[in-house]
Amino acid sequence: MTCRSIRLRHLSLSIFATLPLLYGPHASASDTLHELAQDLQSGKTTAQQIYDTYDARIQMYNPSIQAVTTRNPQARADAQAVDQQKTGRGSLAGLPLLLKDNIAARGMVTTAGSTALADNLAEQDAPLVARLRAAGAIILGKANLSEWANLRSSQSSSGWSSAGGQTRNPYALERSPCGSSAGSGAAVAARLIPAAIGTETDGSIVCPASVNGLVGLKPTIGLVSRTGIVPLSHSQDTAGPMTLNVRDAAMLLNAMAGSDKQDIATRQADRLRSKDYTAGLQTTALQGKRLGIVRKMVDGYDADTRALFDKSLAILIAQGATVVDQIDLPYLEELDKDELNVLLYEFKADLNAYLAKTPASVKTRSMADVIAYNQQHADTVMPYFAQELMEQAQAKGKLIDAAYRQASARIKLRAGKLGIDVVLKKYKLDALIAPTTGTAWLIDYKAGDTVEGSSSSPAAVAGYPHLTVPMGQVRGLPVGLSLFAGAWSEAKLLNMGYAFEQARPALPAPTLATTATAAAK
Repeated sequence: MTCRSIRLRHLSLSIFATLPLLYGPHASASDTLHELAQDLQSGKTTAQQIYDTYDARIQMYNPSIQAVTTRNPQARADAQAVDQQKTGRGSLAGLPLLLKDNIAARGMVTTAGSTALADNLAEQDAPLVARLRAAGAIILGKANLSEWANLRSSQSSSGWSSAGGQTRNPYALERSPCGSSAGSGAAVAARLIPAAIGTETDGSIVCPASVNGLVGLKPTIGLVSRTGIVPLSHSQDTAGPMTLNVRDAAMLLNAMAGSDKQDIATRQADRLRSKDYTAGLQTTALQGKRLGIVRKMVDGYDADTRALFDKSLAILIAQGATVVDQIDLPYLEELDKDELNVLLYEFKADLNAYLAKTPASVKTRSMADVIAYNQQHADTVMPYFAQELMEQAQAKGKLIDAAYRQASARIKLRAGKLGIDVVLKKYKLDALIAPTTGTAWLIDYKAGDTVEGSSSSPAAVAGYPHLTVPMGQVRGLPVGLSLFAGAWSEAKLLNMGYAFEQARPALPAPTLATTATAAAK
């Protein structure tokens, strides 16, 4: 599973008593983008006051979670500028966000979790960040991630990086936040920020969103620009929102989506995107919808997770959806066999192209340079796991190799036109559903990540959208419900996710306890 700068001391657990009690559709008004925007518009608060609130939370809570690695020194001045702007404010005016630290923001370093990029100072924003700023968003800083987006070693620990240390799950600090958008997920879950931007190649948005009790959306490849993001795979990489509820995800997508001349994959984005992703968010959105259960993505979970999924099915049905069981999504095993090979080819080619354009101060100009750097700094860069996947990627040939071209075409076809598309048409479905993944596992540097199931790969390989929405908790740990469908179906998925979110019971927020309320597997 591909989802696969400072170490900070732990604080006393007693300070966490002030965390909000509920989240999702029932979250405290002060913790969602939508309600914060309303408070700003009504004059109930100011952008500077909002900044101060989250600045204080980061200072107080982040040492136990290690989700935030870098602060934007310009953020409070940006908030002041919003307060001084009386007219023409954007839809995100004054709302604070964190960026995963593989996304460029001017005046800040972009590390991808590696100390090899400690001097990678961005002179300009990535286009998606420019869009967020144009909408008025305040970039508070960067969030930790699994180093090199978790494609350095098969034994890596999600949420660990040499640049940022180990991010921890706010629901149980001994457990994984999943990767690679670990810091983005943990920061939002702990209310250090109302929302964050993550990136995904396969599972790196939806897995951390699921295990941290959040909404996460991996968009269609080409809906959001990838320019200015440290790459892993040009065929699967995309950025997406990670939020406390579906409406906030739709708000962010409104600002993020659009064409970018520098990213050829986005050439159709302006034409195919929805004008307003919040327009169809209604409690009746599940009425008449047909949802297919990919049974192979359900049966492997423990009894408690399956029981929670069954309760969620009952909610979907009560809201007017028809659920079709025993859907067989073909080629699942074949996708796993080919995907890693394709990713290794693209990782080498795409990272080499990215590094060649970094500032002259960055001394690692290729993947070979990164591998050598890691070897020279093994004590700090490789204390827990090695870099065999990077070495395998370095050994790959060029993208003109027949082995790459055939595997790439094969898995794209099998995941998309011969996979998801065929099943949706055959059963007249609006989306496919399954648990997103299992509960958060114990952080264990010897064993690496021990993930219990995942529904991320078909949509990831096909380049199709995938939405996860919290469906509840298993032994005190969150589990998400996945909805995925064909290309450019973000609006439909968000609408159905919203209706489910509004109908399911309220969920408890994390307490930043050392362990979950009951020991998970």
